[in-house]
Amino acid sequence: MFSKVLIANRGEIAVRVIRACRELGITSVAVYSELDREALHVRLADEAYALGGQTAAESYINADKLIEVIEQSGAEAVHPGYGFFSENADFARRITEAGVAFIGPPPEAIEVMGDKISARHAAERVNVQGVPGTTELIEGPDDVTAFGEEFGYPIAIKAAYGGGGRGMKVVASADEAAAALESAQREALAYFGRDEAYMERYLTKPRHVEVQTISDTHGNHVYLGTRDCSAQRRHQKLIEEAPAPGIDPEIITAMGEAAVAVAAGCNYVNAGTVEFLYQDGEFFYLEMNTRLQVEHPVTELITGVDLVELQLRVAAGEELPFTQDDIQINGHAIECRINAEDPAEGAFLPSPGTLTELDMAAGIGVRWDGGYETGDEVSQFYDNLTGKLCVWGRDRDRAIARMIRALEETTITGVATTIPADLAILSHPDFAAIEHSTKWVEEVLDLTGIGGAAGAPPDADDAEQKVERNVLVEVGGKRFDVKMWIPESEIAASGGGGAAARPRPRRSGGGGGAIAAAGTGAVAVPMQGTIVKVLVEVGQEVEAADTVCVLEAMKMENNIAAGVDGTVAEVKVETGSSVSNGDVVIIITPAE
Repeated sequence: MFSKVLIANRGEIAVRVIRACRELGITSVAVYSELDREALHVRLADEAYALGGQTAAESYINADKLIEVIEQSGAEAVHPGYGFFSENADFARRITEAGVAFIGPPPEAIEVMGDKISARHAAERVNVQGVPGTTELIEGPDDVTAFGEEFGYPIAIKAAYGGGGRGMKVVASADEAAAALESAQREALAYFGRDEAYMERYLTKPRHVEVQTISDTHGNHVYLGTRDCSAQRRHQKLIEEAPAPGIDPEIITAMGEAAVAVAAGCNYVNAGTVEFLYQDGEFFYLEMNTRLQVEHPVTELITGVDLVELQLRVAAGEELPFTQDDIQINGHAIECRINAEDPAEGAFLPSPGTLTELDMAAGIGVRWDGGYETGDEVSQFYDNLTGKLCVWGRDRDRAIARMIRALEETTITGVATTIPADLAILSHPDFAAIEHSTKWVEEVLDLTGIGGAAGAPPDADDAEQKVERNVLVEVGGKRFDVKMWIPESEIAASGGGGAAARPRPRRSGGGGGAIAAAGTGAVAVPMQGTIVKVLVEVGQEVEAADTVCVLEAMKMENNIAAGVDGTVAEVKVETGSSVSNGDVVIIITPAE
């Protein structure tokens, strides 16, 4: 077994891996950006190293800096978590060529399955069929419209080197092709570092069912049951459950065997997930995620298998301690992703901020996998997942009741969360009857009046700020230049000088003044983020439903509508502008 493992990630998955390492007696090494220097995963790790920067591109997906930290720390293995470099073959190859174990599949398997087009070919070679789609990268909007003419609409444009709904856009008509392709490529580049895309038919009422696989270096491949992840919005999961309910056991077995065939066909090693779309008694191969999934806890709860421990053992060369016949499914498990996101009557708007209170539910059959504690900051620069609330019950009905109880016991303030939407889903008769699909949340579920109230934020003027200082220290006779963040009160008390103190942030109603009443023509953004595209110019005529700019927040793009019919009088932002909640970005003179 490894003696030291570096976790090349942040948030709740970094915390999850650190805990597994501690139970196995492995020294854990965390990395962090400037914004994460006091994060929970940093506090829990045995060692922690600064990457610098704020955004993911400046820190967590800075390969050169990560390689430098791996060498500096002496880590023997790297766990990539999910997102970031977890499905990046080039990074995995650099790790392995440096003599460091990559806790995941070999680079060759990542290349086959990470490229969703070659993954389709790989599945077809073992007689596992997917949804009709392309096996070539999209070169432009004309490719999309040509596909639509042949196969019909809607069409799903998907990131070729990613997953989890990031970089995925649905095209309902030829008129939407260009804008959807551009948006999908922007999101894919921001989240995965590559913007290539492909497309396939978008099924009208599918369920999203996936199979957890685990493979060792001795040629053993096993599947650990199924998960249903159909409760989604924006093609990203809200609630997952295991096993997938209401499907004929013979079909479940066929899915499992198909997943193992796909894994074996590409010489897969370590944990992986093969995803299928299920509709009208048929299942279609969707993709294989070459990493641990966010929703892995529900599989752990129904099988009793610690997937992260297995990952570590497999990466160290150990053989799987069980066969397929040994796997037993016990009871039912449900996971709710608790995102810093306001359901906002179905709009699901990112809600970054400080967690002024985080009081999670407890009791029999309840598990919390979190990346934050009270007082921590959920930044606009990263994914908005604060943690995962999981429950186990002896059957599905008991698990649903237990999750509702656990959600009602949970208190989170300072940011809005998806908890009200989770409760609406779990309480709905369609969910109980397993009549929901991947589009059900957006097309059927009524979220009128449902929001995720953030609670009162802390007064920034009252929060004591910390000031960066460089201090020379001597340890064991060796001199180090140490960077420290010291409360301003301590600096003042000691009369310390040095670097200038950072200015205290001030609360305001937004850079463009107070938020105007609806329909007045002052277009205000509903959240903090970055403007990635401005679609109008002064003098342009617009209608109320027209998109005037695109705002990226927490790796998600949000179209900002005009709100009124009229003429653009002023554009107050440009591409790349950072904005705060309530900032007025466009002024429109309403039509008379």
